[in-house]
Amino acid sequence: MPSAPAPTPSRPRVLVLRALGLGDLLAGVPALRAVRRAFPGHETVLAIPPELRDAALATGAVDTVLPASAPGRGVPVLTGWTGGPPDLAIDLHGNGPESHDALAALRPRRLLSYVRPDPAVPDPPRWRRDEHERERWCRFLRAYGIDAEADDVRLPPPTRPSPAPGAVVVHPGADAPARCWPAGRYAAVVRRLRTAGHPVVVTGGPGEEALTAMVAAGAGLGPEHVLTGGLPFGDLSALVAGAACLLSGDTGPAHLAAAHGTPSVTLFGPVPPHLWGPPPHPAHAVLWHPGPPGDPHGTATDPGLLRIGTDEVFAAVLERIRRPGPDARPGRDERAEASGRV
Repeated sequence: MPSAPAPTPSRPRVLVLRALGLGDLLAGVPALRAVRRAFPGHETVLAIPPELRDAALATGAVDTVLPASAPGRGVPVLTGWTGGPPDLAIDLHGNGPESHDALAALRPRRLLSYVRPDPAVPDPPRWRRDEHERERWCRFLRAYGIDAEADDVRLPPPTRPSPAPGAVVVHPGADAPARCWPAGRYAAVVRRLRTAGHPVVVTGGPGEEALTAMVAAGAGLGPEHVLTGGLPFGDLSALVAGAACLLSGDTGPAHLAAAHGTPSVTLFGPVPPHLWGPPPHPAHAVLWHPGPPGDPHGTATDPGLLRIGTDEVFAAVLERIRRPGPDARPGRDERAEASGRV
């Protein structure tokens, strides 16, 4: 397994642990950028699954990736680290002792975490369950004197062209069935979009070939309109950046749409949008029917997600597509009114 290179004598290293998925990485971009600004003379190393290397480097907030992963959302052992101890280690992985201890094993000069706060800080950060993921980690850093803005999510434009410019991109999959709206409902929305004259492509990650095939077949799409098997990040980024709108559940591509200012419609079920939704802007619609909290990693579609109907999804996508002019795509510093359930 590749390891983080040893530092030069004149350049200390900051090691950040966030060995989770694409959506987690993109939700952590504001915090990563804050670390980069606070330590401009350091090499910023991010411990993350190796398949997210290109996505991590595309943020512009990371110099080097330390490949690190564990089953599920577990904490990896950071055996790939080489050279001397980190000058600073930052736990952006979670609030348990496991992630703190994985970093502590490298004997960093200083370690910032929720579970065992730095004793030199008079008012250490405290974990809040009912807090948006972006704000959670920005508040954490601010408690340690590092200025961070939770809306600083935008990525640089992709350098490669979109494989389907101007299409509505539909991503029906998610890491867990609990966050997957039924394939038949996606197909019904796609059929209506095509009847209205809008080009549509369906995307899927590794192992989602059967799901994308089901949506495509139900919508009457040919194989040329299906991009599955897990696009390389550069291609996925270009596809989402060039889309007329992204329709998906609460998963990585939804965060990528926010990162590129692409209009989006995101379907929420077990987790409410105030915890994981896009930054407030009319270009982003979040559809959610309030109910009891669910399990985002459950093995069956969440009942709240099933309460979202095809009519409201179709209407929300059309509204995003028809929003004219440059105001359709939010800029980094915009603070528009909150988007809500359509």
